[in-house]
Amino acid sequence: MALVTTSDGVRLHVEEAGEGTPILFVHEFGGDQRSWEPQVRHFSRRYRCITYNARGYSPSDVPADVEKYSQKRAVDDIRDVLDALAIEKAHVVGLSMGGFATLHFGLTYPERVLSLVVAGAGYGAEKEFEEYFRDVSLEVARQFEEQGSEAFSHVYGMAASRIAFLLKDPRGWQEFRRHLGEHDALGSANTMRGVQARRPSIYDLEEKLKAMTAPTLVLVGDEDDHCLQPGIFMKKTIQACGLAILPKSGHTLNLEEPALFNQFIAEFLAQVEQKRWLPRDPRANPAQIMRTD
Repeated sequence: MALVTTSDGVRLHVEEAGEGTPILFVHEFGGDQRSWEPQVRHFSRRYRCITYNARGYSPSDVPADVEKYSQKRAVDDIRDVLDALAIEKAHVVGLSMGGFATLHFGLTYPERVLSLVVAGAGYGAEKEFEEYFRDVSLEVARQFEEQGSEAFSHVYGMAASRIAFLLKDPRGWQEFRRHLGEHDALGSANTMRGVQARRPSIYDLEEKLKAMTAPTLVLVGDEDDHCLQPGIFMKKTIQACGLAILPKSGHTLNLEEPALFNQFIAEFLAQVEQKRWLPRDPRANPAQIMRTD
């Protein structure tokens, strides 16, 4: 365990396990670094696994100023963690809010990336729901402040995309809900206002995504409705991108289906390291239905 100080003076709580090629895990809004335990236990047998709590998630610092929170700042925090650990390049794995940060990290610092795993990323990306997402994000922030994390966790944890987790693994869901209830209410509110409500839509990144060459795996649950179409969009837009859709699965993918989640990532990393995760072959023209000559 260590405290890393970012370039703007915020301390982040970092943990490591294992040795080898580094994998940095970036958590979702509803989770924290504890959420990656099934992945750290699996991948630390062969990799150097790093987790950290984002700003606003104690024991990392919880800045009171909402302007200390942004999508750009979340990206630079990934860089600062790697810098503090003297890591030149890493595989970066992110879920939801962490998936957005991972994607933006690949766009902003491509030279620091071995590969990207973007899981459950898409909320607020759909243009028809963009305004609604920003409004509901501000309402979520207000509820965290007014009710406190413990009380509001019972509501937030029952979102539609969490129900598949609850039904499959009630004990796992209850642990997720309990951890959510332990989050700092101010940190959660500021994260919602500063990061979630202000981040650009994935669709607004189309030209940048087309130019991105990092090997990328997109993971999404088939019952995570507002991530499905953004997942397909990323698959079609990023040059070296694969898409895995997990059946009967919601948003909390890494906890809901840890074995499948780990399996897909392990196979992806193996192909990346053998330089076999390639851009789509131009002969596989998506406009072609059948070949006749």
